Amino acid sequence: MGAEAIWVFDSSCVLCSRGVQYTLRHEKVPSILFAAIQSESGRLLAEGHDVDPDDSITFLFIENGVALEKSDAVIALSRHLRGSARMISVFRVMPKAWRDAAYSLVARNRYTLFGKAGSCIIPRPDQRHRFVL
Repeated sequence: MGAEAIWVFDSSCVLCSRGVQYTLRHEKVPSILFAAIQSESGRLLAEGHDVDPDDSITFLFIENGVALEKSDAVIALSRHLRGSARMISVFRVMPKAWRDAAYSLVARNRYTLFGKAGSCIIPRPDQRHRFVL
């Protein structure tokens, strides 16, 4: 992909944290930066894109200076990945309202469905430069 991308994620969310770990293992090119929405940088990025960092049901995926949310963000992220995760992009053919409704249903219930993390991701030393504080 070449262009720098930033994923602003909820580090309290087990699903989100596992998604970050999956991304680190399956990126085509290690180019995505990660910012926990609870961090100072993550809060600033969220607020700068009209997302409430204290009541967020979405992650942001910022690519080429364009902030994407909900299903658009998931689809954009999938284009950076190898393997079966790339199949997510086929959902682009569905109406955006349907995709976002499905995304929002999972996002609103993510703590109930997947749990809440007791601690933040601790990146390996070789991955620390990928996490924006």
